[in-house]
Amino acid sequence: MKTSPPRAFTDLPLIDSLHASLRELGFVTPTEIQRRALPALLAGRSVVGVAETGGGKTLAYVLPVLHALKTLEGAGQAVSVDAKPRAVVVVPTRELGEQVTRVFKRFTHATRLRVRSVLGGTTMEVARRNIQGVFEVLVATPGRLIKLLDRNLVDLGDVRVLVFDEVDQMLDPGFLPDAERVVGACPPERQLALFSATVPPAVHDLIGRLFVGAEVIRSDGSHRVVPSLTTVNRTVIGGKRLPILKALMADAVTGGTLIFANTRGQCDQIAEDLRAMGRTCVVYRGEMDKVERRANLKAFRDGTVPLLISTDLAARGLDVEHVGRVVNYHLPEQLDAYLHRVGRTARAGRPGVVINLVTERDRALMSELERAQ
Repeated sequence: MKTSPPRAFTDLPLIDSLHASLRELGFVTPTEIQRRALPALLAGRSVVGVAETGGGKTLAYVLPVLHALKTLEGAGQAVSVDAKPRAVVVVPTRELGEQVTRVFKRFTHATRLRVRSVLGGTTMEVARRNIQGVFEVLVATPGRLIKLLDRNLVDLGDVRVLVFDEVDQMLDPGFLPDAERVVGACPPERQLALFSATVPPAVHDLIGRLFVGAEVIRSDGSHRVVPSLTTVNRTVIGGKRLPILKALMADAVTGGTLIFANTRGQCDQIAEDLRAMGRTCVVYRGEMDKVERRANLKAFRDGTVPLLISTDLAARGLDVEHVGRVVNYHLPEQLDAYLHRVGRTARAGRPGVVINLVTERDRALMSELERAQ
């Protein structure tokens, strides 16, 4: 007999410490992907979850992971071997890894479980220090995790849950062999979870090879923008975008503004134009100093700087709570990229606005988006 999805977190069979943390943090009603994925994961089933950005995918696996590991500990099976975690979460970028680690740690004050991270952009010496001692959960980027496995610095032989998060961002040619290597290093009875906002063909291939028999859960909002997002299209005449940008800067907006372009050069030009208007802004793109890039993201996330200009590097996975407006100064060609970009605002039911600067070249994308709605 099929049970109804939980209407509230209190309906879920979670350990008391997690229920206490949910109450303390003000979590009451699960999102759609949480309502549908949490019961399956708590029951120990492998899951492929597809949901719109901002739909709460991270919490959908964080709670079952902590519940399972704390339950084992309560049964007298605590982790006792150094660098031998019971759960591994594979993420595409350092920034997302830091974000996922923060979500875990919001719930580990009560469970007293330990979360470590080994992420790209840090030295192997830092990675080695991060995995010293006994801990339960490892958050890692693929390349860094493979290097640790190559050097026998981490042992996945006791992993009970393996999660691939934002997997559609990890689809370079080398990822599938890396994913197979990581899965193969875990016990065959481990539970698997894959989460993604979109499912391009390469993700289908990954699911077909590694997630055979997994329960596929696709939220009703996947491949669509969320209802709390307001979309405004501004037509660009004669390639003149700057007057539209100037007008937008005069509009009042609650929260920060994230401006997207398609190339690094476009980002730098937009930043130059904004500074010429007297506006404080920072850039977040590839081919820039990693320390500067992280500092820029922190300044935007903290609210110190109200404007962040980025390529699609900031389009996937990043959760900055106060983004009130997304501006597509240059629209992408693909619908998937558009959905990731606009998913930076109107997250978790909050309102948000996207402003699209539309040229004749963008009509195909606009038509595809209209059909998807």
